[in-house]
Amino acid sequence: FADLAGMAVAEDIPVEGEITVPVGAHGPDEDHSTLDEPVRDTIMRDLKAVGKKFVHVMYPKKSSALLRDWDLWGPLVLCVSLALMLQGGSADSKEDGGPQFAEVFVIIWFGAVVITLNSKLLGGTISFFQSLCVLGYCVLPLTVAMLVCRLVLLAGSGTVSFIVRLIVVVAMFAWSTLASTAFLADSQPPHRKALVVYPIFLFYFVISWMILTFTPQ
Repeated sequence: FADLAGMAVAEDIPVEGEITVPVGAHGPDEDHSTLDEPVRDTIMRDLKAVGKKFVHVMYPKKSSALLRDWDLWGPLVLCVSLALMLQGGSADSKEDGGPQFAEVFVIIWFGAVVITLNSKLLGGTISFFQSLCVLGYCVLPLTVAMLVCRLVLLAGSGTVSFIVRLIVVVAMFAWSTLASTAFLADSQPPHRKALVVYPIFLFYFVISWMILTFTPQ
């Protein structure tokens, strides 16, 4: 090190590295910053993204639309809407229905988490939040079924009303199950798809049963 200490660095040797930022060198896909974007534009963009996912659920097909740009805003809105419509709807309950909101909320999110963990343990290639996104968005048909059932119950609660509600709930249950499996099918090993579909079937069946047995106080 004694020899190195006596060496002097020539003044004409340029310092390596560049700290300047070129102006106008950004590509069309490089600027994704939303810090300077108006709040209204951000909200409208997110609402349009949620709306597009709703359309994909209502017209299910094997697609990566829900997997590529996942979010949990749509599932949260559907979960809260369904829980609010089911609130205070127990036929044999004299309470105000407060615990029922928490019950529906916990069943939906806890069920989605269990199904996601089951999928990951079986070797699924989908991420945790992608699976939650798909399962949550596919509650949309059952939310529509709940809305229809409440409208039917306004006209009466007889045998005809029950048959109409049964048809609607069964149809929407099948729609939710088929939509979720259409999005999640390709992420599972071929010989284990049945082990993944069965919990999904039970998940939507429990929600459908809650909707079908709903009776307003």
